[in-house]
Amino acid sequence: MAPLSSYVTGSWHVPDDEGAPLYDAVTGEEVARLSSTGVDFGAALRYGRRVGGPVLRELTFHQRAALLKALASHLREHREELYGLSLRTGATLGDSKFDVDGGIGVLFSYSSKGRRELPNDTIHLDGGVEPLGKGGSFVAQHLYTSLRGVAVQINAFNFPVWGPLEKLAPAFLAGVPSLIKPAGQTAYVTARLVELIVESGILPEGALQLVCGSVGDLFDHLTEQDLVAFTGSASTAQRLRTHPVVAARSVRFNAEADSLNCSILGPDAVPGSPEFDLYVKQLVTEMTVKAGQKCTAIRRAFVPSALLDAVAEAAVARLAKVTVGNPADPAVRMGALAGLGQREEVRRALKALIPAGSVVYGDPERVDVVGADAERGAFMSPLLLRVDDADRPEPHEVEAFGPVSVLMPYTSAEQAIDLAARGQGSLVGSVVTGDRDFAREVVLGVAPWHGRLLILDAEAAKESTGHGSPLPVLVHGGPGRAGGGEEMGGIRGVLHHMNRTAVQGAPGMLGAVTGRWVPGGERTVTEVHPFRKHLEELRPGDTVIAGPRRVGLDDIEHFAEFTGDTFYAHMDEEAARANPFFDGRVAHGYLIVSLAAGLFVDPDPGPVLANYGLENLRFLTPVYPGDELTVTLTAKHIDPREGAAYGEVRWDADVTKQDGSSVARYDVLTLVAKRDT
Repeated sequence: MAPLSSYVTGSWHVPDDEGAPLYDAVTGEEVARLSSTGVDFGAALRYGRRVGGPVLRELTFHQRAALLKALASHLREHREELYGLSLRTGATLGDSKFDVDGGIGVLFSYSSKGRRELPNDTIHLDGGVEPLGKGGSFVAQHLYTSLRGVAVQINAFNFPVWGPLEKLAPAFLAGVPSLIKPAGQTAYVTARLVELIVESGILPEGALQLVCGSVGDLFDHLTEQDLVAFTGSASTAQRLRTHPVVAARSVRFNAEADSLNCSILGPDAVPGSPEFDLYVKQLVTEMTVKAGQKCTAIRRAFVPSALLDAVAEAAVARLAKVTVGNPADPAVRMGALAGLGQREEVRRALKALIPAGSVVYGDPERVDVVGADAERGAFMSPLLLRVDDADRPEPHEVEAFGPVSVLMPYTSAEQAIDLAARGQGSLVGSVVTGDRDFAREVVLGVAPWHGRLLILDAEAAKESTGHGSPLPVLVHGGPGRAGGGEEMGGIRGVLHHMNRTAVQGAPGMLGAVTGRWVPGGERTVTEVHPFRKHLEELRPGDTVIAGPRRVGLDDIEHFAEFTGDTFYAHMDEEAARANPFFDGRVAHGYLIVSLAAGLFVDPDPGPVLANYGLENLRFLTPVYPGDELTVTLTAKHIDPREGAAYGEVRWDADVTKQDGSSVARYDVLTLVAKRDT
């Protein structure tokens, strides 16, 4: 059996030795060998920094997003092959889809968010401009730039496709190359995934490398610009986090580790209620999907003491319908664990858990299996334990990473919160209840110990993705025992791979650095109205000044009659004067905005296709009958859209009156046609 190859420094590397055997979780047959012998880890990191990094940083966020979308589409065409390999890990077809389709979905999600929420640029601004002096000549702006290192991604065995892709997507979108190191048991699935990616030619060279086997001296070559994302045991995370180089060079380290996730049933959810049924169904699902080998699975099930027997009985009835066996059989609902070693680890954990209570369902030593040999394959029965003394330490300290959950009673919301917190930090928890007061109390009580919380009731169940389903738009991580990190989380995951820098200087200089016009910077008033310019012709600072326009009492009354906005401050002189903010009747704020548009808009057909919004609108000074308005409209940011015949232009609008005071400030968003399309 040939050992798996690593993909480093632009080519496939065959190990110098035979490697250690990897086994089919169902049949026990050898499927591959694993070794990283001969890999030059220092060279791999240098290659990522020198080859992959510069190419990625030349691309804009939108260009990177387009490549992620293309990659997702390519991998979707090869799902069946990945499903077939996944069967050998003990996963059912449903488990495989959770892994494979979930990973591909992450690529699509980050591609979409990158195009919608990030600029078509290589930098990202954080917040607004900060004035640092009274005269406006000294300002600051926080900006994000791509780190100049490599994102080292060490993954767990349970999700050989989703795990790597959920780390690759935000790193790639941030412009940082990745080095993937899969867990041994299922590395052959990840290796094929990377082969498919490399064969596609979609990603730039150096953007992705793969190491199959141990990490060797990889950590000795890390720098302050590199990152490490780890998924696995808390003990391994601690060892890697305290590596001398990681500590000395402050290498960014994100860990997703052990997690004794809980699910809390509300006192209102009595047998026969939708929430009771949802709770039991969710509990059994989380025990059996991926044979319970999920970092998000429910390990502790907290139930009102009066409902403990009813929940146990209902859960046992559902578990009795779960067929364990060869995942290739469509009738099988739960396959094997990832390997015999993993099964032994679960059995060792059970030896600590079972003495704390009793087994409600299952046998840790035997299970009836369909279509396979129960001993050659890593099969195990789902096990539901019951611990009547919820103060026992074992359920809050020992994680059996398999199809195991522990039922425990609670008597009050306060006790449920306390029990949940004893997990010392979790990736996810759920509260199943229709009682909104109970939900609020528990969620706010347990939130400091959780990265994500699901509140499940009959209404949410219509679309809920479930307790154990991480979503790329949400934070995936948790405090304390769960690792203290955050993976994904939408744009938060991207920014983790970038450095935030406060840049100070004059407005014009800051604008030159950021590519955006900064208030106080130079304006360019040209003979050609900016609305007559195509996207390529516009420049930050292009300005039109229009006005003045006198606001009459008849304008205010006409606007009030036309819109129906007859608020007293516009219509009643005496009442308006009684208002502490006004000296008499004032113009409507939206009348001011409308009059400003009438001043700056060029009416003829041209490159400006549409006004699609206003942002940051503030009314600053009242406008009274007789005041004269002038508007200054300045191109602030020009953002071409990839693959489209137009781009977005953000304009700074400053409406002033005769004394120079600003009466309204806001951003106008327009879509402007490109000339060269």
